[in-house]
Amino acid sequence: MTDIARLLGAEAETLLEHQCQTFRKEDLYLPGPDFIDRVMSENDRSPHVLRNMQTLYNHGRLAGTGYLSFLPVDQGIEHSAGASFAPNPLYFDPKNIVELAIEGGCNGVASTLGVLSSVARRYAHKIPFMLKLNHNETLTYPAIYDQTLFAQVEQAHDMGCVAVGATIYFGSPESRRQIQEISEAFERAHELGMVTVLWSYLRNPAFKHEGTDYHVASDLTGQAIHMAATLKADIVKQKLPENNGGYRAVGFGHTHDKVYDELTSDNPVDLARYQVANCFMGRAGLINSGGGSKGHSDLGEAVRTAVINKRAGGMGLISGRKAFQKPMNEGVELLNAIQDVYLSPEVTLA
Repeated sequence: MTDIARLLGAEAETLLEHQCQTFRKEDLYLPGPDFIDRVMSENDRSPHVLRNMQTLYNHGRLAGTGYLSFLPVDQGIEHSAGASFAPNPLYFDPKNIVELAIEGGCNGVASTLGVLSSVARRYAHKIPFMLKLNHNETLTYPAIYDQTLFAQVEQAHDMGCVAVGATIYFGSPESRRQIQEISEAFERAHELGMVTVLWSYLRNPAFKHEGTDYHVASDLTGQAIHMAATLKADIVKQKLPENNGGYRAVGFGHTHDKVYDELTSDNPVDLARYQVANCFMGRAGLINSGGGSKGHSDLGEAVRTAVINKRAGGMGLISGRKAFQKPMNEGVELLNAIQDVYLSPEVTLA
């Protein structure tokens, strides 16, 4: 098993021993083997959706725990294939993306229409597929920052996917259109029995203020998460909070002093718990993203994110570039280290 405390270094005590005094863990709907019976059975999802959610829970090294570990690879569109796969050209071939998810013990693999459809008959029955429906792309010049539908929900269903994913850039000028598109897509996905996952990101130049990037503020990401849950996302993907006070800094929108005085603190676990609270107190699962690859620090950063997510009451991690932009054996090691956090009885809820 991974030496979690060693990888956390000087932060080990701060992250592993902290006890939340903001939202009590007893008031949250927490992940567990019985999450579908205990929590999802109260919502309006069909038996087909519940079965596919259980399929995700039953796969990989985290099977039976109620936690999730995903490999997402849509960067070939989002960041260009060259920028994404040149560090390890093996992954220009979609089969190796799926093989990494299988060898890495993931609950599922998320990717583009082209990637998954090109190998669906070989792999859709071996590991749960999640089709990412929309993307930004970086070939357009001048650059625009919008999410465009690349696929239809029916295409995901026809290739055997158990889930669909999508991104909304909340706060962007295009967000109202994206909200409408994805609301309709998620409703259709539920009709066809698939789980829905929303990449709930912020995008607005005003969120960068006086040298601080509040796109990763706990209060602002919390509101984006709340809107994702409102759109009936079964699982919400969000970046781990790095700061707080975004509403106060940008000077627009609505907040309350109690958000900062009572419902959050400076501890990273408390900042992430505020995200969980905005997932309807955990009725929708929070998975945090692993972020970009920085090389030698990737393993420690991935384990740190997993510890914070688990202790806050989150449902897991979705990590891509840290895993696939290195040799496959090292990518497997990183994915397994993330999973070891959720398997460890020593990493408890705060």
